[in-house]
Amino acid sequence: MDRASLAGRRFVKMHGLGNDFVIIDARREALALDPASARLIADRRRGVGCDQLIVLEPPRAPGAEVTMRILNPDASEAGACGNGTRCVAHLLMAETGRARTTIETIAGLLPAWREDGGTIAVDMGPARLDWRDVPLARDCDTLHVEAGAGPLADPACCSMGNPHATFFVADAEAVDLARLGPELERHAMFPQRVNAAVVQVLARDRLRFRVWERGAGITDACGSGACAAVVNAARRGLCDRRATVVLDGGELAIRWREDGHVEMAGPYSVSFSGELALE
Repeated sequence: MDRASLAGRRFVKMHGLGNDFVIIDARREALALDPASARLIADRRRGVGCDQLIVLEPPRAPGAEVTMRILNPDASEAGACGNGTRCVAHLLMAETGRARTTIETIAGLLPAWREDGGTIAVDMGPARLDWRDVPLARDCDTLHVEAGAGPLADPACCSMGNPHATFFVADAEAVDLARLGPELERHAMFPQRVNAAVVQVLARDRLRFRVWERGAGITDACGSGACAAVVNAARRGLCDRRATVVLDGGELAIRWREDGHVEMAGPYSVSFSGELALE
């Protein structure tokens, strides 16, 4: 497409714990966005800059207020984004005056609500634990997967709309994630690539979490990855089903419900708004 046609499109820049997003509302005026333009918008030197570009479209599913498309900086599409969902939920609640909303993604419908104190919570749906759901390259036990790089090995894997591999380590700060992340992301066991996290168990209700996201690299926070970390740690008996996850950008409260759904709650911030000027 002609990039000049994007000029003047309004956007909002938001973040959840430093995991930042450019959000474009295309509910009333459709947005035909080619990969090169998406990459340019996400570029931190030549564009606005973000971990993910979010495009809001008219809802397709009954009960949803909006469809949320999530594009990584390399223009690949993500299935879910917990922090991005909370940011979009804030915009919708401010628009409608209601304290609840439902957001449609390619991973399913995500209910969200405002909690006492102003934080926003999201039901991220059920953790998917079968090897086909992650997906993995072959049939195996998702609690102990034969994948790794350098000192990292034996991850537990699940899908929270995105594929996640959780590596449990003694010291999350000591892991050279910038070096190991690219290799883990594209390991042969993960045909759709993977979000690779290193997790240190601080207590039964507290985890330290760092992440390399597919298509984005190291980010300050990953909501779906934090959900996966609690699920995988609980499956291994390392933590309870309710825990605080300490990310580089702050803390998220995660609860793995008995029905299999995972709830995430945390803060959000509006950074600024503006208009695109891609010429």
